Amino acid sequence: MKRVFEKRTWNFRGETYQYDHVAWLCEDSGEQFTDDAGDTAGFIQVTNQYREKYGIPFTDEIIAVRKRYEISAAKMSLILGIGINQYRLYEQGEVPSVSNGRMIRSIMNPKVMKEMVESSKNELSQEEYLKVMGKVEAAVADSEEYKVERYEANRVFSVQRGAENGYAQLSLERLKNVLLYILERCRDVWCTKMNKLLFYADFLSYREHGMAISGLSYRAIDFGPVPERWDKVYAEFPEIEQEIRQVGEVEGSVLKSCVPADPSLFSSEELHILETVCERFGTKTSRELSRLSHDEKAWIDYQGSHERISFETAFELKAV
Repeated sequence: MKRVFEKRTWNFRGETYQYDHVAWLCEDSGEQFTDDAGDTAGFIQVTNQYREKYGIPFTDEIIAVRKRYEISAAKMSLILGIGINQYRLYEQGEVPSVSNGRMIRSIMNPKVMKEMVESSKNELSQEEYLKVMGKVEAAVADSEEYKVERYEANRVFSVQRGAENGYAQLSLERLKNVLLYILERCRDVWCTKMNKLLFYADFLSYREHGMAISGLSYRAIDFGPVPERWDKVYAEFPEIEQEIRQVGEVEGSVLKSCVPADPSLFSSEELHILETVCERFGTKTSRELSRLSHDEKAWIDYQGSHERISFETAFELKAV
């Protein structure tokens, strides 16, 4: 059967959103069939738009803010005044209501979290209160360091999390380990080649799962799609070296590292995407990958444009 993509609309919480529907077409009968993976990817496309519109944190952000304060899901639900079963559903992917979502986002500020804990004092034992407050006060003390981390991330990533970066997390640690993963598995990774490998990994991930991986946004230049600020990206991490190499009249940088990637930072679906891209393109040269990328709608439609490449072009990828 042939895989087909088409624009459809989905009504979510009384609002209509457009998404790319994935189906399998039986060429004999003309019937279309869907599978769980395709339906889930479509749903994520829709809910990502809803989260972005109303400022509702993503699932990984909800989990991360709780872990930052080192408290259990049960304690977090009590402090927020949300039922434990409901809160656990949020950490499993259910989209919070607008009010609950914004409340969860507000406690990313440790000073707000401190006020929430203080308001919940009578619902905690004295021992629980002191333990939780100690963790929150430590986060307040570290807030300047946290601001520095966010500044460093903003210096590398061109856009905030949303449609322009495929709704991927803005995490320098994850970005670094994407690079390390590719360097472990691919041969002769020049900067031009890494640009293309990142493009295919992010756009394939968006096509298959509704969310990119690296957090980068892309533009089209003469040599194909490239991440914005790619030069800053490759110079950001001391674990990654750039070796100047010349082949004939061409001189450029080859990326190298002897540091292994940490696969625990990625889901099994993300690891599968990265492995697929490395297997498909790992032995190709920079020039071969550039030629392939010139056949992609992402480059054809955006070359010469000052606009960022839309992740919707992922549904017309040809090379993978």
